[in-house]
Amino acid sequence: MRLLVIEDNRQLVANLFDYFEARGHVLDVAPDGVTGLHLAVSQPYDALILDWMLPRMEGPEVLRRLRADHGSEVPVIMLTARDELPDKIAGFRAGADDYLTKPFALPELEVRLEALMVRAKGRNPRKVLEVADLKLDLATLEAHRDGKVLHLYPACRKLLEVLMRASPGAVTRQQLEFALWGDELPDGDLLRSHVYELRRSVDGPFQQKLIHTLPRVGYRLGVSAADSADDAA
Repeated sequence: MRLLVIEDNRQLVANLFDYFEARGHVLDVAPDGVTGLHLAVSQPYDALILDWMLPRMEGPEVLRRLRADHGSEVPVIMLTARDELPDKIAGFRAGADDYLTKPFALPELEVRLEALMVRAKGRNPRKVLEVADLKLDLATLEAHRDGKVLHLYPACRKLLEVLMRASPGAVTRQQLEFALWGDELPDGDLLRSHVYELRRSVDGPFQQKLIHTLPRVGYRLGVSAADSADDAA
């Protein structure tokens, strides 16, 4: 398993690394909610281990944004000292798949994660995003349009995924920048450069354009109203 641990307790993180890495799993760690959300939406993980009380953004808000703003279905288990029933209900309503209170046994956490992954594979063995003749396979990270392979840089592929998940809705510049860099924005307008490269691959060789600029808002991916009218005529 490739796991993301969003937890600010260094001793607990060290214990998780010792246990899971000894069993062949790969772990990344985020010490605060903002960093955790950025990693969760920009990197592929099999599951997330999420604390409730976190600096910069608390666990339930990370979950809400992960599900509502980014459409992520990655399995999430909340790992927290908050053991009251209202807390558990709030965690599940925010989007948690499981809830384990501290203190806990590491083997139990491992078994719960394995069960979450089995259920996730059962309901979604292979997810492919599709918009018009454009496809993005989230398992292989391969993109195709009209049957032709699109060669994308990692940043462009991430932008494409965010735009396709939101299609036909709009995605703001701020949402795209957060998906790529979190709160650590680079100097200059690198987003514009990445969108330009994405357009070259997705729209350049094709007559029908799918990526549309929304002035003072951001971008939208989908068939334009004019193209839809032409197809219906």
